[in-house]
Amino acid sequence: MRLTFLGTGTSFGIPQIGCSCAVCTSADPRDRRNRTGVAVEANGKTILVDTPPELRLAMLKAGIGAVDAVLYTHDHADHTHGIDDLRALSGHNRGTVPIYGPADALERMRLKFDYIFDPLARPIPGSSRPDVQLHALESGVEAMVAGLPVLPLRFSHGPSDVFGYRIGALAYLTDVKAVPADARAALQGLDVLVLNALFHRAHPTHLSIPEAVEAARAIGARRTYLTHLTHETGHAALLAELPPGVEPAYDGLVVEIASPVADI
Repeated sequence: MRLTFLGTGTSFGIPQIGCSCAVCTSADPRDRRNRTGVAVEANGKTILVDTPPELRLAMLKAGIGAVDAVLYTHDHADHTHGIDDLRALSGHNRGTVPIYGPADALERMRLKFDYIFDPLARPIPGSSRPDVQLHALESGVEAMVAGLPVLPLRFSHGPSDVFGYRIGALAYLTDVKAVPADARAALQGLDVLVLNALFHRAHPTHLSIPEAVEAARAIGARRTYLTHLTHETGHAALLAELPPGVEPAYDGLVVEIASPVADI
């Protein structure tokens, strides 16, 4: 299984508009961060997790030209507003792309993107819209997505909830405020864990960097990558301070996950 980080930045992206801080003006390409999203490839299938605003650019850079399904963590703008780029990945001879996520988030997306989901809103002749189909998932109930076993898990994101996903020996958790004991039990035996880590200080809706490190220690994955990073943390400086087995992700990073999905 292969994990590609399409974006690793917070909702502002980095560089941030109007900012001239050290990270926003950094010459290190690892400090240039699209909004957060990943692609998971296994058994000849590709699953996107979220459709961030820079999806088209990230997919072109990664050389990924086809998608078999999309998993949504939640419906915030930085995780969904690249949905229109699914036009190039669906319809015509590509067929319908199934999209999955929490029922409440999918319902809000149905309203927000009514031009996609309203059956009465037909595209103007000569134009197109994403050819997608909604599928609600239930936390704690494994589902087959593009032929791969996916376990959705619900987490607190401050006043709202998000889904994290376990796919075989990979778990992807972003925009979570805490990882409670029942979730940690469902995340044992991981090869790779991806966790959001916002600031060094506490935040009401996201794990801080120290909290993410502590959660990684409690879960015990062989490798943990931090994502959803801000312009307060440059890649090199953050890498230097993290313990062994934990490191910041960066846009374009490809991680090979040795444990086959078929063994899960």
